[in-house]
Amino acid sequence: MDPPSTLREYFARIGRKGGLRSRRQLSPEQARDMVRVREARRAFRTFHAQCFWYLRPDLVATLDDIPEIVRGLRQHGGRKGFRTAARLCR
Repeated sequence: MDPPSTLREYFARIGRKGGLRSRRQLSPEQARDMVRVREARRAFRTFHAQCFWYLRPDLVATLDDIPEIVRGLRQHGGRKGFRTAARLCR
């Protein structure tokens, strides 16, 4: 590999290398699960006082926690919580 002649070329080379290494290949199912977990975490933070007061507030929801979050949203979340739960169940 030739030494870069300018600083700009150096940064271009290391940026290209990092970009090539950091690419992930997700299946459609994995991508959907990631979105569901992100939505569940957001719903947990939004509805914590109303629906999840019995759980610690710093809980980091995972895919396994989604059914419990959906149950809490349906029981105590009102219309907005029910709609959020429906989005999580897709």
